[in-house]
Amino acid sequence: MATRQQQGDVARGSETPERADTMRAIVQRQYGAADALHLERIPRPKPADDEILVRVRAASLSRGTWHLMSGKPYVMRLGLGFRGPKTPTAGQDLAGTVVATGAAVTGFEVGDDVFGVGSGSFAEYAVAREDKLARKPMNVSFEQAASVPVSASTALQGLRDVGRVAPGQKVLIIGASGGVGTFAVQLAKALGASVTGVCSTSKLELVRSLGADRVIDYTATDFSAMPDRYDLILDIGGNATLRRLRRALTPHGTLVIVGGEDGGDWVGMSRQLRAIGVSPFSRQRLAMFVATLNTRDLEQLTEFIESGAVTPVLDRTFTLEQLPDAMRHLQSGAARGKIAISI
Repeated sequence: MATRQQQGDVARGSETPERADTMRAIVQRQYGAADALHLERIPRPKPADDEILVRVRAASLSRGTWHLMSGKPYVMRLGLGFRGPKTPTAGQDLAGTVVATGAAVTGFEVGDDVFGVGSGSFAEYAVAREDKLARKPMNVSFEQAASVPVSASTALQGLRDVGRVAPGQKVLIIGASGGVGTFAVQLAKALGASVTGVCSTSKLELVRSLGADRVIDYTATDFSAMPDRYDLILDIGGNATLRRLRRALTPHGTLVIVGGEDGGDWVGMSRQLRAIGVSPFSRQRLAMFVATLNTRDLEQLTEFIESGAVTPVLDRTFTLEQLPDAMRHLQSGAARGKIAISI
């Protein structure tokens, strides 16, 4: 006998009985531009013992999804596959509803609304490990929740764990209007810091509305030439030289480089590597990191969101069919906050 879900799918015409174990998904079989992303019908994944099958309601894009699509920097291909992705289904961030759990899963049940990261989230269904999911914040939409996992975790860990931000400190956030930046401004304020955001002219009001105490238009003003000095600089996808960044730090300040697009196609981390080389010989602490997704941080982010201290900022929402257009919009640099995919 067909399950209630299968009966509903057939009634809506979304699947025939013969295709009940398939789904629509964005598939990428070779590296390249947005045209490499194709909507196909593929087998629905099955969860392993420690995994959960999620009916994806929404996903989101980040610079990481662009790097995975393009296969750049090339060093990434050592783990992802040389000619094309080993895992052809694209996407990481997700929000949705649990529809099945593996035998070892104890923290979630069928019907729970969750958010986190999974494998191939640009699809109607995706599998995710139990330790990379949390219950969805109750006061936001699925699209807003899907914008949180990678970007907000990166902001939180960069400020709290690597930057060691403390109440009363002066924090400079470069790239304050982007996916990570919009979370970083709000989280730094929630953690008691005085925040200055750096962004372009058209995004100044957005950054102010997030609670920044001050904003700097990088097209008109060089932050490093100003007299202000900061206890912590969080540089998100910027291209300022280490000399300029260090000039804006206090003598014992901390620089955290989250990303950057100036490192070339091969390694992509030239500033980060130079920072690590210089740091042992400087009173200033220069660091880089890659965020690690975990349930504990997702639950803390949920507390910030449900308390109203943090609100996910969505620029635009695209459908699954429009995923290539969404990726082009991300590449344009015009987005304010996050780009969501409604599924």
